[in-house]
Amino acid sequence: MKKSAIQIDPGYFSRYINVAGDGELYEELDKSLRVLDELDIKALERVGDQVYAPGKWSLKTIFQHMIDTERIFQYRALRFARNDLTPLHGFEQDDYAKQAGEEGKDLAGLLEELKIVRRAGILLFRGLSSEALQRAGIASGNELSVLAIGFLIVGHQIHHLNIIRSKYLPLGGRD
Repeated sequence: MKKSAIQIDPGYFSRYINVAGDGELYEELDKSLRVLDELDIKALERVGDQVYAPGKWSLKTIFQHMIDTERIFQYRALRFARNDLTPLHGFEQDDYAKQAGEEGKDLAGLLEELKIVRRAGILLFRGLSSEALQRAGIASGNELSVLAIGFLIVGHQIHHLNIIRSKYLPLGGRD
């Protein structure tokens, strides 16, 4: 299904959904995985633990955040796809970041973990019927369809990779 088939206003999450492509969900998820495969890990590693402004997250923290967020949204999609109508609480990303423990991980490992999580999400969404993709529930006080969550995942990655390209990669310089 295409993004245009989203029938519910996702509120706050529109900011991510709107930047996702207009193709079929499966195509956009596959494309997002290819984008991850094409990232220049050497350029990312040159940035190291630098941040572009005080109080901003390091690249490791950003990638861990993307992993955590994707897992949470895949869980929400599964719950809603199975017609579980229990409202789901939000999560505080800064609290998660403080507890993530990504300092001991390497950037390449975090990127590989993100790709594995994405592949699992692709399989989850591919296994859902059109009817299941249109099911919805409440998460973080917003009504979201399963389809919207799929596009949200794609858009969340686009959002963070745009920040990485514009704010972080210039910090790493060139070889």
